[in-house]
This record gives sequence, structure tokens and C-alpha cells, in this order.
Amino acid sequence: MPGFIGPMEIALLALVALLVFGPKKLPEIGRTLGKGMRSFKESVGGFTSSLDDDAEPHPVAAIEPRLPDAVRARDDL
Repeated sequence: MPGFIGPMEIALLALVALLVFGPKKLPEIGRTLGKGMRSFKESVGGFTSSLDDDAEPHPVAAIEPRLPDAVRARDDL
């Protein structure tokens, strides 16, 4: 199956990351990534909930049809 990442590929990536960053740096990188993803999730969730809170339903009767200025000027004559 093309594009499938198996357990051997994951193990190889983990080994390369361990060799590049070292055993002391990997937990710090994981923590930083986790905090970043958590703050992004909270900011996106807060954005959508603030949109829901700000939205107020408008009654249909309060909506007036908008006429172009030329039509209104003609009616005033």
C-alpha cells in the first residue's frame, strides 16, 4: 500500500531523532510540541465559541430590502 508507514519506518524515524537530538533533548521537544498543539487547539476552540456567543438571531421582520440609490432617488421625485 503506497504511503503506508509501518512499524519499521516509525522505529527508523525514532532512531534518527534519537541520534540527531540526543536522549536529553527529546523529552523537552515532545513537551514543547504538546504545549504548542494544546494552545493551538484552545485558541481555535475559543475562536469558534466566541463566534457562537456573539451571534444573535435577527428576526425576519426587521430585515428591510435594500434598494439601490438610483431607485430611491427616482421614487423621491
